[in-house]
Amino acid sequence: MLKDGRESTNIEDRRGMSGGRVALGGGCLTIIVALVMALVGIDPSRFLQQSQQNTVQVEQSQPNKANPAEDSQKKFVSQVLATTEDAWRETFRRSGVKYQEPKLVLYRGQTPTACGTGSAAAGPFYCPGDQKLYLDFAFFDELRTEFKAPGDFAQAYVIAHEVGHHVQNLLGTMDKVQSYQQRVNETQSNQLSVRLELQADCYAGVWANYVKRQGKVEVGDVEEAMRAAAAVGDDMIQKRMQGYVIPESFTHGSAKERMSWFTKGFQTGDTRQCNTFPRGI
Repeated sequence: MLKDGRESTNIEDRRGMSGGRVALGGGCLTIIVALVMALVGIDPSRFLQQSQQNTVQVEQSQPNKANPAEDSQKKFVSQVLATTEDAWRETFRRSGVKYQEPKLVLYRGQTPTACGTGSAAAGPFYCPGDQKLYLDFAFFDELRTEFKAPGDFAQAYVIAHEVGHHVQNLLGTMDKVQSYQQRVNETQSNQLSVRLELQADCYAGVWANYVKRQGKVEVGDVEEAMRAAAAVGDDMIQKRMQGYVIPESFTHGSAKERMSWFTKGFQTGDTRQCNTFPRGI
């Protein structure tokens, strides 16, 4: 049913681009640290977000022909992004604020961003520096095969979660969290990161509530999203990657927590129920 709607115009397709030159304040160290984090199963997006002031210059060479098999995926993510635009436009309008739509960048392997060099190894991520979502379609294959979370709605949940980070950026939540993280120890910083991620899950649930009201949710769709949310829980990833779990190192939340907050957003459709910072930030 998500495939029946309009397509967003906020898609930037870089899959046909090769080469790239980035002027990074953090230099090679930024890239190395981010890749190491990705290799141990930790999404480095929060680390990359701290490089917001980096300048980016993209150098285009001879375009590579996009894989025709990905054309339907591009259309699908465009339609999903359109539903997030409609959902958050409605939500912001109720508060008397105009929603600023993000762009979704499709790429292969690596791409320059305002947050540093984006790598497919990190999975989908949001960069507040340029207000763009970044996605390599290879992640959808990984979601289906490695994470055992197949289905269109599972993929849609991933996009809605990253859009949730965009909403946090617009509301100033990201800036507050990052500012506070600079004043606390590593464990406390990780806890703040978890709360940020769980709120994005709740916002994804609010989006799911919207598309349900639009008649775009089919039987089994929500279960697909729930499986995806659980599969990318820190405990599940750590157990798969290293065979044991270190709760103090969580940056995204456990499978149970991620499912719980998505469910809260879905059942209520109310962003006010997505306060994962009860003591404030």
